[in-house]
Amino acid sequence: MELRQLDYFVAVAEEANFTRAAERLHVAQPWVSAQIRQLEREFGQPLFDRSGRTVSLTEVGAAVLPYARAALSAVEGARRTVDEFAGLVRGRVAIGTSSSLASLIDLPELLTGFHLRHPAVEITLTEDTTDGMIERVRAGRLDLAVLGLGRTTPPDISLHTIAADALVVAVAHDDPFARRTSLTLQDIAERPLICLREGTGMRTTMNEAFAAARIKPHIAFEASDVNLLIQLTAKGLGVAVLPEPMVRKNAEILRAVPLDQPRLTGRLVLAWRSQEPATPAARALISHMRRALDTRPDALC
Repeated sequence: MELRQLDYFVAVAEEANFTRAAERLHVAQPWVSAQIRQLEREFGQPLFDRSGRTVSLTEVGAAVLPYARAALSAVEGARRTVDEFAGLVRGRVAIGTSSSLASLIDLPELLTGFHLRHPAVEITLTEDTTDGMIERVRAGRLDLAVLGLGRTTPPDISLHTIAADALVVAVAHDDPFARRTSLTLQDIAERPLICLREGTGMRTTMNEAFAAARIKPHIAFEASDVNLLIQLTAKGLGVAVLPEPMVRKNAEILRAVPLDQPRLTGRLVLAWRSQEPATPAARALISHMRRALDTRPDALC
Protein backbone atom coordinates (compact mmCIF):
# COMPACT_ATOMS: atom_id res chain seq x y z
CA MET A 1 0.00 0.00 0.00
CA GLU A 2 1.34 3.42 -1.01
CA LEU A 3 0.56 6.79 0.53
CA ARG A 4 -0.54 8.21 -2.81
CA GLN A 5 -3.15 5.46 -3.10
CA LEU A 6 -4.71 6.66 0.14
CA ASP A 7 -4.56 10.21 -1.20
CA TYR A 8 -6.41 9.12 -4.35
CA PHE A 9 -8.92 7.14 -2.28
CA VAL A 10 -9.77 10.18 -0.12
CA ALA A 11 -10.06 12.44 -3.17
CA VAL A 12 -12.47 10.08 -4.95
CA ALA A 13 -14.50 9.67 -1.76
CA GLU A 14 -14.82 13.43 -1.30
CA GLU A 15 -15.51 14.22 -4.95
CA ALA A 16 -17.77 11.17 -5.55
CA ASN A 17 -16.30 11.12 -9.04
CA PHE A 18 -13.07 9.75 -10.51
CA THR A 19 -12.70 12.51 -13.11
CA ARG A 20 -13.11 15.35 -10.61
CA ALA A 21 -10.73 13.61 -8.22
CA ALA A 22 -8.13 13.32 -11.00
CA GLU A 23 -8.51 17.03 -11.83
CA ARG A 24 -8.08 17.90 -8.16
CA LEU A 25 -4.95 15.75 -7.97
CA HIS A 26 -3.59 16.96 -11.34
CA VAL A 27 -3.18 13.43 -12.68
CA ALA A 28 -4.86 11.41 -15.43
CA GLN A 29 -8.19 9.78 -14.56
CA PRO A 30 -7.14 6.24 -15.72
CA TRP A 31 -4.17 6.42 -13.36
CA VAL A 32 -6.45 7.22 -10.42
CA SER A 33 -8.77 4.34 -11.34
CA ALA A 34 -5.83 1.94 -11.63
CA GLN A 35 -4.43 2.93 -8.23
CA ILE A 36 -7.83 2.54 -6.55
CA ARG A 37 -8.26 -0.94 -8.10
CA GLN A 38 -4.80 -1.90 -6.82
CA LEU A 39 -5.72 -0.67 -3.35
CA GLU A 40 -8.94 -2.70 -3.45
CA ARG A 41 -6.98 -5.79 -4.44
CA GLU A 42 -4.69 -5.29 -1.44
CA PHE A 43 -7.68 -4.96 0.89
CA GLY A 44 -9.51 -7.79 -0.81
CA GLN A 45 -12.72 -5.72 -0.75
CA PRO A 46 -14.32 -3.10 -3.03
CA LEU A 47 -14.07 0.38 -1.60
CA PHE A 48 -16.45 2.08 -4.04
CA ASP A 49 -19.81 1.28 -5.55
CA ARG A 50 -19.52 2.24 -9.23
CA SER A 51 -22.97 1.08 -10.31
CA GLY A 52 -24.72 4.45 -10.03
CA ARG A 53 -24.32 7.80 -11.71
CA THR A 54 -22.02 8.90 -8.92
CA VAL A 55 -19.35 6.91 -7.15
CA SER A 56 -20.25 6.05 -3.57
CA LEU A 57 -18.37 4.38 -0.75
CA THR A 58 -19.12 0.80 0.11
CA GLU A 59 -19.54 -0.12 3.75
CA VAL A 60 -15.89 -1.15 3.83
CA GLY A 61 -14.84 2.07 2.09
CA ALA A 62 -16.73 4.18 4.62
CA ALA A 63 -15.00 2.34 7.45
CA VAL A 64 -11.55 2.82 5.88
CA LEU A 65 -11.97 6.54 5.09
CA PRO A 66 -11.28 7.93 8.62
CA TYR A 67 -8.09 5.88 8.85
CA ALA A 68 -6.92 7.06 5.42
CA ARG A 69 -7.50 10.67 6.40
CA ALA A 70 -5.71 10.16 9.70
CA ALA A 71 -2.72 8.59 7.94
CA LEU A 72 -2.45 11.47 5.45
CA SER A 73 -2.80 14.01 8.26
CA ALA A 74 -0.08 12.29 10.27
CA VAL A 75 2.32 12.32 7.32
CA GLU A 76 1.60 15.99 6.65
CA GLY A 77 2.21 16.75 10.32
CA ALA A 78 5.53 14.94 10.18
CA ARG A 79 6.54 16.92 7.11
CA ARG A 80 5.63 20.21 8.77
CA THR A 81 7.66 19.26 11.84
CA VAL A 82 10.72 18.43 9.74
CA ASP A 83 10.34 21.67 7.78
CA GLU A 84 10.17 23.66 11.01
CA PHE A 85 13.35 22.04 12.30
CA ALA A 86 15.01 22.76 8.97
CA GLY A 87 13.89 26.37 9.05
CA LEU A 88 11.68 25.90 5.98
CA VAL A 89 8.09 26.98 5.55
CA ARG A 90 6.00 25.29 2.87
CA GLY A 91 2.34 24.84 2.08
CA ARG A 92 -0.52 27.14 1.21
CA VAL A 93 -2.06 30.20 2.84
CA ALA A 94 -5.36 31.90 2.08
CA ILE A 95 -5.94 35.54 2.98
CA GLY A 96 -9.12 37.59 2.70
CA THR A 97 -9.83 41.30 2.43
CA SER A 98 -12.55 43.62 1.15
CA SER A 99 -12.50 46.04 -1.76
CA SER A 100 -13.30 48.89 0.65
CA LEU A 101 -9.84 48.44 2.23
CA ALA A 102 -7.92 48.63 -1.04
CA SER A 103 -7.10 52.33 -0.63
CA LEU A 104 -5.93 51.86 2.96
CA ILE A 105 -3.58 48.88 2.78
CA ASP A 106 -1.05 48.07 0.07
CA LEU A 107 -1.81 44.36 0.18
CA PRO A 108 0.15 43.49 -3.00
CA GLU A 109 3.30 44.94 -1.42
CA LEU A 110 2.66 43.11 1.86
CA LEU A 111 2.15 39.77 0.10
CA THR A 112 5.20 40.37 -2.09
CA GLY A 113 7.27 40.83 1.05
CA PHE A 114 5.92 37.57 2.45
CA HIS A 115 6.62 35.74 -0.82
CA LEU A 116 10.23 36.93 -0.85
CA ARG A 117 10.72 35.53 2.65
CA HIS A 118 8.81 32.29 2.02
CA PRO A 119 8.93 31.46 -1.70
CA ALA A 120 7.78 27.87 -1.12
CA VAL A 121 4.39 29.01 0.22
CA GLU A 122 1.52 29.31 -2.25
CA ILE A 123 -0.68 32.38 -1.58
CA THR A 124 -4.35 32.78 -2.52
CA LEU A 125 -6.40 35.97 -2.06
CA THR A 126 -10.18 36.31 -1.70
CA GLU A 127 -12.38 39.42 -1.52
CA ASP A 128 -15.53 39.36 0.60
CA THR A 129 -17.52 41.36 3.12
CA THR A 130 -16.53 41.39 6.79
CA ASP A 131 -19.30 38.90 7.64
CA GLY A 132 -18.26 36.62 4.80
CA MET A 133 -14.61 36.67 5.80
CA ILE A 134 -15.38 35.92 9.44
CA GLU A 135 -17.34 32.84 8.40
CA ARG A 136 -14.54 31.73 6.07
CA VAL A 137 -11.95 32.15 8.83
CA ARG A 138 -14.12 30.27 11.30
CA ALA A 139 -14.62 27.43 8.80
CA GLY A 140 -10.89 27.21 8.09
CA ARG A 141 -11.18 28.39 4.46
CA LEU A 142 -9.13 31.49 5.23
CA ASP A 143 -5.96 31.52 7.32
CA LEU A 144 -6.06 35.28 7.82
CA ALA A 145 -8.37 38.20 7.03
CA VAL A 146 -7.89 41.97 7.00
CA LEU A 147 -11.22 43.52 7.92
CA GLY A 148 -13.08 46.35 9.58
CA LEU A 149 -14.98 45.80 12.83
CA GLY A 150 -16.96 47.78 15.37
CA ARG A 151 -16.88 47.15 19.10
CA THR A 152 -18.10 43.54 18.88
CA THR A 153 -15.47 40.80 18.69
CA PRO A 154 -16.64 37.65 16.87
CA PRO A 155 -16.42 34.42 18.90
CA ASP A 156 -13.70 31.88 18.13
CA ILE A 157 -11.66 34.54 16.30
CA SER A 158 -8.30 35.99 17.38
CA LEU A 159 -7.73 39.64 16.54
CA HIS A 160 -4.78 41.98 16.20
CA THR A 161 -5.94 45.60 16.13
CA ILE A 162 -4.07 47.73 13.62
CA ALA A 163 -6.03 50.94 14.18
CA ALA A 164 -9.09 52.19 16.08
CA ASP A 165 -10.71 55.48 15.12
CA ALA A 166 -13.77 57.51 16.02
CA LEU A 167 -16.54 57.51 13.42
CA VAL A 168 -17.73 60.98 12.43
CA VAL A 169 -20.38 62.41 10.14
CA ALA A 170 -18.91 63.40 6.77
CA VAL A 171 -20.68 66.14 4.81
CA ALA A 172 -19.93 68.42 1.87
CA HIS A 173 -18.56 71.85 2.77
CA ASP A 174 -21.78 73.59 1.68
CA ASP A 175 -24.06 71.15 3.55
CA PRO A 176 -26.22 72.69 6.34
CA PHE A 177 -24.68 70.17 8.76
CA ALA A 178 -21.21 71.60 8.05
CA ARG A 179 -21.96 74.46 10.47
CA ARG A 180 -22.88 72.12 13.33
CA THR A 181 -20.49 71.32 16.18
CA SER A 182 -21.95 67.82 16.70
CA LEU A 183 -24.70 65.56 15.38
CA THR A 184 -26.80 62.68 16.71
CA LEU A 185 -28.14 59.55 15.06
CA GLN A 186 -31.55 61.19 14.96
CA ASP A 187 -30.07 64.14 13.06
CA ILE A 188 -28.55 61.99 10.32
CA ALA A 189 -31.60 59.70 10.15
CA GLU A 190 -33.52 62.71 8.79
CA ARG A 191 -31.13 63.01 5.83
CA PRO A 192 -30.24 60.64 2.96
CA LEU A 193 -27.50 58.36 4.29
CA ILE A 194 -24.65 57.03 2.14
CA CYS A 195 -23.29 53.70 3.44
CA LEU A 196 -21.07 50.80 2.59
CA ARG A 197 -23.03 47.68 1.68
CA GLU A 198 -24.43 45.18 4.16
CA GLY A 199 -21.92 42.82 5.73
CA THR A 200 -19.10 45.35 6.02
CA GLY A 201 -17.77 46.20 9.46
CA MET A 202 -18.70 49.88 9.38
CA ARG A 203 -22.23 49.16 8.08
CA THR A 204 -22.76 46.61 10.86
CA THR A 205 -21.62 49.18 13.44
CA MET A 206 -24.13 51.70 12.06
CA ASN A 207 -26.95 49.14 11.92
CA GLU A 208 -26.37 48.14 15.54
CA ALA A 209 -26.30 51.78 16.69
CA PHE A 210 -29.55 52.66 14.88
CA ALA A 211 -31.24 49.48 16.14
CA ALA A 212 -30.21 50.21 19.75
CA ALA A 213 -31.62 53.74 19.42
CA ARG A 214 -34.77 52.41 17.71
CA ILE A 215 -34.21 54.76 14.80
CA LYS A 216 -34.77 53.82 11.16
CA PRO A 217 -32.30 55.61 8.86
CA HIS A 218 -32.97 56.61 5.26
CA ILE A 219 -30.37 54.63 3.30
CA ALA A 220 -30.16 56.45 -0.03
CA PHE A 221 -26.96 54.99 -1.51
CA GLU A 222 -24.96 51.82 -0.91
CA ALA A 223 -21.40 51.46 -2.20
CA SER A 224 -18.79 48.73 -2.00
CA ASP A 225 -15.99 51.19 -2.84
CA VAL A 226 -15.25 53.72 -0.13
CA ASN A 227 -13.89 56.19 -2.70
CA LEU A 228 -17.27 56.21 -4.44
CA LEU A 229 -18.91 56.79 -1.07
CA ILE A 230 -16.67 59.80 -0.48
CA GLN A 231 -17.42 61.26 -3.92
CA LEU A 232 -21.19 60.85 -3.48
CA THR A 233 -20.97 62.63 -0.13
CA ALA A 234 -18.81 65.44 -1.50
CA LYS A 235 -21.41 66.04 -4.25
CA GLY A 236 -24.03 66.70 -1.59
CA LEU A 237 -26.15 63.63 -2.32
CA GLY A 238 -26.31 62.74 1.36
CA VAL A 239 -24.26 62.34 4.53
CA ALA A 240 -21.96 59.49 5.47
CA VAL A 241 -20.41 58.10 8.64
CA LEU A 242 -16.68 57.51 8.21
CA PRO A 243 -13.53 57.12 10.28
CA GLU A 244 -12.25 60.54 11.29
CA PRO A 245 -8.77 60.11 9.68
CA MET A 246 -10.42 59.26 6.36
CA VAL A 247 -12.44 62.48 6.39
CA ARG A 248 -9.35 64.45 7.44
CA LYS A 249 -7.48 62.93 4.50
CA ASN A 250 -10.21 64.27 2.19
CA ALA A 251 -10.59 67.63 3.95
CA GLU A 252 -10.57 69.53 0.64
CA ILE A 253 -13.98 68.06 -0.25
CA LEU A 254 -15.42 66.85 3.09
CA ARG A 255 -16.02 68.27 6.53
CA ALA A 256 -16.05 66.10 9.66
CA VAL A 257 -18.73 66.71 12.28
CA PRO A 258 -18.40 64.77 15.57
CA LEU A 259 -21.07 62.14 16.15
CA ASP A 260 -22.58 62.27 19.62
CA GLN A 261 -25.09 60.06 21.40
CA PRO A 262 -23.61 57.54 20.88
CA ARG A 263 -19.96 57.90 20.00
CA LEU A 264 -18.91 55.11 17.66
CA THR A 265 -15.54 53.56 16.93
CA GLY A 266 -14.31 51.47 14.03
CA ARG A 267 -11.37 49.10 14.05
CA LEU A 268 -9.04 47.78 11.39
CA VAL A 269 -7.92 44.29 12.42
CA LEU A 270 -6.19 41.11 11.40
CA ALA A 271 -8.38 38.10 12.18
CA TRP A 272 -7.57 34.38 12.34
CA ARG A 273 -9.14 31.28 13.83
CA SER A 274 -8.31 30.80 17.50
CA GLN A 275 -9.55 27.26 18.11
CA GLU A 276 -7.16 25.18 16.01
CA PRO A 277 -3.37 25.51 15.74
CA ALA A 278 -2.28 27.30 12.58
CA THR A 279 0.02 25.60 10.08
CA PRO A 280 3.63 26.84 9.95
CA ALA A 281 2.82 28.71 6.74
CA ALA A 282 -0.21 30.40 8.33
CA ARG A 283 1.79 31.30 11.45
CA ALA A 284 4.48 32.84 9.24
CA LEU A 285 1.84 34.86 7.36
CA ILE A 286 0.19 36.12 10.55
CA SER A 287 3.56 37.09 12.01
CA HIS A 288 4.61 38.87 8.82
CA MET A 289 1.37 40.84 8.54
CA ARG A 290 1.42 41.87 12.20
CA ARG A 291 4.94 43.21 11.87
CA ALA A 292 4.31 44.94 8.55
CA LEU A 293 1.09 46.63 9.71
CA ASP A 294 2.41 47.94 13.00
CA THR A 295 2.59 51.36 11.31
CA ARG A 296 -0.82 52.93 11.68
CA PRO A 297 -2.65 53.45 8.37
CA ASP A 298 -4.19 56.82 7.51
CA ALA A 299 -7.76 55.60 7.80
CA LEU A 300 -9.98 52.75 8.72
CA CYS A 301 -12.86 51.27 6.82
